[in-house]
Amino acid sequence: MESKRQENKIIRFENIRNNRNRKAKVMDKKRRKTPTRIIAITSGKGGVGKTNIVANLGYALSKTGNKVLIFDADLGLGNIDILLGITPQYNLSHVINGEKSISDIIVKGPANLNILPASSGIQEMTGLSLDQRLEMLKDLDSVIDKYDILLIDTAAGISSNVLHFNTSANEIMVVVTPEPTSITDAYALMKILSLKYDEKDFKLIVNSAVTMDEAGDVFRQLNMVTNRFLDISIEYFGAILLDDNVKKSVKQQKLVSELAPVCTASRSFAVLAKKISTLPPQVKTNWDRQMDWAQMHMHRAD
Repeated sequence: MESKRQENKIIRFENIRNNRNRKAKVMDKKRRKTPTRIIAITSGKGGVGKTNIVANLGYALSKTGNKVLIFDADLGLGNIDILLGITPQYNLSHVINGEKSISDIIVKGPANLNILPASSGIQEMTGLSLDQRLEMLKDLDSVIDKYDILLIDTAAGISSNVLHFNTSANEIMVVVTPEPTSITDAYALMKILSLKYDEKDFKLIVNSAVTMDEAGDVFRQLNMVTNRFLDISIEYFGAILLDDNVKKSVKQQKLVSELAPVCTASRSFAVLAKKISTLPPQVKTNWDRQMDWAQMHMHRAD
């Protein structure tokens, strides 16, 4: 009698476990059906805090339950690992040289943030051929479906690498500060992406503004000029106000969102992350991610 009861318990336990496994598989299948959101975060000028924004946005998005991968696409001067205080054993130079695959070099950051580290101080990485860049993106394509969001931290400027990685994303966010040189260079970047690569939609993040009014003025300046001379649309996505806690966190190799979660900058990052999570992803009419990376870039080259 006792053995029969024990047997029934085992059967019930197995049924419960099997049901949970089936539900987990269904949920995982549903999650994988949602395309990974691919966002390039870029700038025309260096020193505008772009990498810091990428890292803190990634952290904030991870804290809300998203599985996030940050791709450090500043291939020759990558520093997101330094910002996070981590020391990867391998980086993208090992992938380009055929020593490792993309999945081999991904490292964990705070809040289960996943990092794809670039090399630093390797000049050859700044001048990759189109074939090398395409091979890297196809390798990335093999792991991308595991993530909800891919943030591409491009280098600054208008080099071929920068333009390539911007056009590889579904959404482009341009980081700008109130400095006239930053505004001018942001315009130049959007102009080239528009005229040569047919990119028409951009989101603007204003960094280091003293007030929200100043951030709004920066957007209005850029929007007025682009409306006059370019056939593009700029969405004012948000601002990160000037905050001394950001500099302090960089010196400590910690994210400000982790070190001072209720400071002005951290609250700004949380707002932007929520906006990304709640808004529907932007889908380009001329590109489906399932299309081969090479086909997509050949199409653009034509």
